[in-house]
Amino acid sequence: MSKNGHDFQVGDHVVYPAHGVGNVQGIEAQEVAGLKLELYVITFDHEKMTLRVPIAKAKTAGLRPLAEATVVSQALTTLKGRARVKRTMWSRRAQEYEAKINSGDLISIAEVVRDLHRAENQPEQSYSERQLYESALDRMAREVAAIERIDRDAAIGILNKSLVKAVAA
Repeated sequence: MSKNGHDFQVGDHVVYPAHGVGNVQGIEAQEVAGLKLELYVITFDHEKMTLRVPIAKAKTAGLRPLAEATVVSQALTTLKGRARVKRTMWSRRAQEYEAKINSGDLISIAEVVRDLHRAENQPEQSYSERQLYESALDRMAREVAAIERIDRDAAIGILNKSLVKAVAA
């Protein structure tokens, strides 16, 4: 808890499960159906959208600070692991991958990146596999970029290094 009684301050980077990394632009009060609500105003530049999250519901909505360094290194280690691909139907796996991406959990997202990553010498991915892979990679890169204060492309470079080592091993 910060000194103003809120978990987050204006200018803080936060992670919202369904949208990834956003920035707290403000804290505002609104009256909705006679109730006074305090809201975080969060912008997601990459999606060009603004979200208002009631402060009282922020935790249950899954709003969280950027991952700690230990979680980031655990996620990078996850990328180096062997892909675990279940032999279930693609539609079922795709739903599981989608759920992991939208969980907002960096390690779950890393698992999707690891499982869907294809090296140069591996067979092509289907369009939907590629979409999920790109979505997970982007989500992970944006959080690493915000934590390391680098741009998204530099973060993708870091993630790719971990992925390449995994394939070479």
